[in-house]
Amino acid sequence: MAVVGVMRIFVFFLTFYISLYCANSAATDIELDAKAQFTHRIDSLNLLLYTFLLILTVLTIWLFKHRRFRFLHETGLAVIYGLIVGALIRYAGSKTPVLHMSVTPEKDSKYNLSLPPDTLWLRFPNRGSNPPLPNKTYAYAFREEIVDIEDNEMDLKATFDPEIFFNIILPPIIFHAGYSLKRKYFFRNLGAILTYALIGTTISSFVVGALMYGFIHQMPNLKGSFTFLDTLYFGALISSTDPLTILAIFNDLHVDVNLYALVFGESVLNDAVAIVLSGSIQNYGERYQSGTGGFETQAFFRALGDFFGIFTLSLLIGALMGCITAILTKFTHVRDFPLLESALFVLMSYSTFLIAEASELTGVVAVLFCGICQAHYTYNNLSADSRSRTKKLFELLNFLAENFIFSYIGVSMFTFPKHHFDPGFIFAGFFCAMLGRAVNIYPLSFLLNLGRKPKIPLNFQHMLFFAGLRGAMSFALAIRNTVSDARQAMLTTTSLIVIVTVIVQGGATMQLLTWFKIPVGVEEEVEMLPYAGVRSEMAEPSRESGGGSRLNDKAWLARIWADFDVKYMKPFLTHARPTLLETLPVCCNPIARILTTTEQMTQDNRSRSQLDSDSDLCIEENELSYGDQRRTSVQRVRTP
Repeated sequence: MAVVGVMRIFVFFLTFYISLYCANSAATDIELDAKAQFTHRIDSLNLLLYTFLLILTVLTIWLFKHRRFRFLHETGLAVIYGLIVGALIRYAGSKTPVLHMSVTPEKDSKYNLSLPPDTLWLRFPNRGSNPPLPNKTYAYAFREEIVDIEDNEMDLKATFDPEIFFNIILPPIIFHAGYSLKRKYFFRNLGAILTYALIGTTISSFVVGALMYGFIHQMPNLKGSFTFLDTLYFGALISSTDPLTILAIFNDLHVDVNLYALVFGESVLNDAVAIVLSGSIQNYGERYQSGTGGFETQAFFRALGDFFGIFTLSLLIGALMGCITAILTKFTHVRDFPLLESALFVLMSYSTFLIAEASELTGVVAVLFCGICQAHYTYNNLSADSRSRTKKLFELLNFLAENFIFSYIGVSMFTFPKHHFDPGFIFAGFFCAMLGRAVNIYPLSFLLNLGRKPKIPLNFQHMLFFAGLRGAMSFALAIRNTVSDARQAMLTTTSLIVIVTVIVQGGATMQLLTWFKIPVGVEEEVEMLPYAGVRSEMAEPSRESGGGSRLNDKAWLARIWADFDVKYMKPFLTHARPTLLETLPVCCNPIARILTTTEQMTQDNRSRSQLDSDSDLCIEENELSYGDQRRTSVQRVRTP
């Protein structure tokens, strides 16, 4: 009996202990659930905020289009609404303070300001609790430097991890730029576009960097915070342009297609150049420089090799992924299931960006050229449903992503905690950005016009200068790292330059078109630059002038590629005619038969070309075979 009584007492105390422990654990769980629910509510409110901003922007755009107001584009509206909402959050919203806990690093810790730990483990002992509880350890991920201990929870939630911009928001914007490119006019002006984008952006970056370094040496409060590499990095990020506002107005008013191609093509490529150039500058300072502080020739050439190597490899990855997608859509029957076909197209395109980033290359360059190849090859293999779906999907994603970024730029001016307002640096940034843009456009246009026919007129050059709006890429590069005072000043100045150029220069586009006497309402095939003369000669086969040779002189590089493309690439990657059986040597016929589909052999070439995206190809097939067509037409005329 005594043993039974002892067992009962033991069971009673054990039950009591477990009840106390469970009650204490339940109370802890309730508190954690309440905290998680509060965090979820703040996150939902934050997303709702940006959703309402986009809804308001869309409705205002509709009103402007309905009333035919063109003095402000949707990106300008998004920025203005973002500024208003950011100010309300900052100064009129209720404060929900963030709980802070001071932690002292261990002695002899290897971590410092430049190398913070990835996670921080906090161990909470439960000594003296009744009943005693096991120790708990919480891991906190690194966010950023804390500059204001009175942070508001909503302020912190209204800001996003900068990697979200690079990995989620930027890819559809850049892909859409390549996928919707009017390739005929892009490649027709390829020489000028490459000159502005590659050479001009590089020159602009170094001019802005050198001038900013000189200005900073006149500012005692910033002199010790900036190195020449910092100002050079600022020059690279601020040389990226994003003339969405102007391009939208160009499209609505039907401005000359070659001016549109110059502005659009240069802005697309200089985004890619700016991000690769900024990465090369960082590599020079972090990987190659020995730390002497002076110029090092070996480190410079290694960084220069990085620039060309990264750009080229990223381009090749994008083109390769586009070609692989074209092969998959050509040689499989996935087009019988349009939903699966569209899903494959989107996933292959997005994986291009991730592959390049995972390979320490540049995803922006890769996804841009992937978009160009997808439009040139894969688009022609897609079913009608997938063509329509992919075009509309990326157009929608581009619209939402662009307006989200500009809304966020406005909101972050008040909610982002890492701004550093310095009037001298801001003024110098505006001045140097304008001067860098002028150095990009006017001297290079003069050099281009020495050997270019037709020449780029002065009013086009003025419009190219004023089309240098800053946008998503500049902001994304600036916000990616805001640890030091120098990077914080760059972010603030970049944000202000983006806001001012989008609202002021974008809003003045109509007036600028009038001042520069640039005609509007121009049909696509009736251009201000005298290409129409070339086409008129081609339209008159009886004329014995050298129209074909003139075309060769104007677009020789694009013509060489187009000839190779029509004979080999398009027959291999699409269902286009002529087939490889007709273009490859006879000895390659066994391979050509494998690479030629039944659809290629049986389709009507003319009907297929009407569905082909190459109606906007750089050099049309009738232009490529102009000499043959002309001879054939003359023979037909002479035949009785």
